[in-house]
Amino acid sequence: MLQILTERLFDDSDRSALDPFAIFEEWYALAQESEPNDPHAMALATADASGLPDVRMVLLNRRDARGFCFFTNFESDKGDQLRANPQAAMVMHWKSLRRQVRMRGPVEQVSEAEADEYFASRAKGSRIASATSKQSRPLANRQQMMDEVASLTAMVGDGDIARPPHWSGYRLVPTTIEFWKDGEFRLHDRVRFTRNLPGAAWSSTRLYP
Repeated sequence: MLQILTERLFDDSDRSALDPFAIFEEWYALAQESEPNDPHAMALATADASGLPDVRMVLLNRRDARGFCFFTNFESDKGDQLRANPQAAMVMHWKSLRRQVRMRGPVEQVSEAEADEYFASRAKGSRIASATSKQSRPLANRQQMMDEVASLTAMVGDGDIARPPHWSGYRLVPTTIEFWKDGEFRLHDRVRFTRNLPGAAWSSTRLYP
């Protein structure tokens, strides 16, 4: 696959008018070809009320020119933290490519229509699991969870299952996107795009590794 944008990204004589979202798409397409598992896996960092960071792996389920979306139980720890402090950071590391992308910015809730559409696209078993899981809360044992899943499965039968109100998605609207590519002797390439506000023009700069 051609890497035209990547060549321009690391060409210090010409980074004008580059769109970091388009560069991301070029890198993501390569990752889909080379990563053996979950090229859309990413680490998501939030902070609790005391400012202590919290990080976990989630999946990048949707993306467009507005930002990067993941879906979750809003009653989870991450949901509580994002309601109190709607800002986050993400990193996607593709070991097969020896590349990573970092993003930071405010977080917004996706629309009800977006959440409904994505929930309906999931396997029925995954929808049932999302409806029964009390994410992040104590669980006596695994059997209790499996019994709850079996109960809802029997109740639903051949019917459909609606998206529960506690399950939806967030969109990280980046004000910073940084591209990192491995280099020999740890002389890595790093270019960071920044903007003051969502929707504003991007500026870019090369960073020391």
